[in-house]
Amino acid sequence: MKLLRVGTAGAERPALLDPDGTTLRDLSCLVGDIDGPLLADAAALEGIRAAADAGGLPVLDAAGLRVGPPLARIGKVVCIGLNYHDHAAETGAEPPAEPVVFLKAADTVVGPYDTVLVPRGSRKTDWEVELAVVVGRTARFIGDDEDPLSYVAGYTVAHDVSEREFQIERGGTWDKGKNCETFNPLGPWLVTSDEVADPQALPLKLWVNGELRQNSSTADQIFPVAEVVRYVSRFMTLYPGDIINTGTPAGVALGQPEPKPYLRAGDVVELEIEGLGRQRQELKDA
Repeated sequence: MKLLRVGTAGAERPALLDPDGTTLRDLSCLVGDIDGPLLADAAALEGIRAAADAGGLPVLDAAGLRVGPPLARIGKVVCIGLNYHDHAAETGAEPPAEPVVFLKAADTVVGPYDTVLVPRGSRKTDWEVELAVVVGRTARFIGDDEDPLSYVAGYTVAHDVSEREFQIERGGTWDKGKNCETFNPLGPWLVTSDEVADPQALPLKLWVNGELRQNSSTADQIFPVAEVVRYVSRFMTLYPGDIINTGTPAGVALGQPEPKPYLRAGDVVELEIEGLGRQRQELKDA
């Protein structure tokens, strides 16, 4: 299923995208929202599937309807850095021996077509297309004999917007360059895991002002999705509705020759992951 949330910010309603890829169905008659408790409730999800198969869900008029983040009340956003071989190479970094883990605040999450704000004083705002994993059941110390993907409810597209000066040149951790307002557009859909046969076979692309900047596949990840989920569960408990951004491939502004083409107000970024949908954001000054 492709689950999403539509409506004005803070007042979104749950919806379902039909297999035809164009028709929206209203789920508010069945569930209150798309959130962690829903994803952990197998019976509720099966109820959505049954109603969709029966064809009786009301149609939503998509014209002019804002698409919000596909998940409400996100607990935490866990991020993995330097997780693609080609991205590590372009930045001159050695591939890490263990996953690089940092956190983004949940309030950085906005809709896939919402405005992204260039922070005040920013000179190095950068783009990063990423596969986001949505947790569906509580994960603590996932064992070697368990399948980490069984803890995954689904997948979506994340734009891990980053301010490189804040991140790298201002001391301390990466968090200062990762947690600016609007720095994690998410969606458009939460695609349930049964529709993603192999999370290591997903092409992902990003364009800036129509120019292709990132073009890779999750097959290039240093630490595959299953390994990332298992690893993170050994350092923090993952709850339904938590998100893991699994890293970005080569092609970011940081990896380009001088003058590096960092983002400015007026730029338009578009990004997509095959089967998971496409985003578009216009940048404005904060």
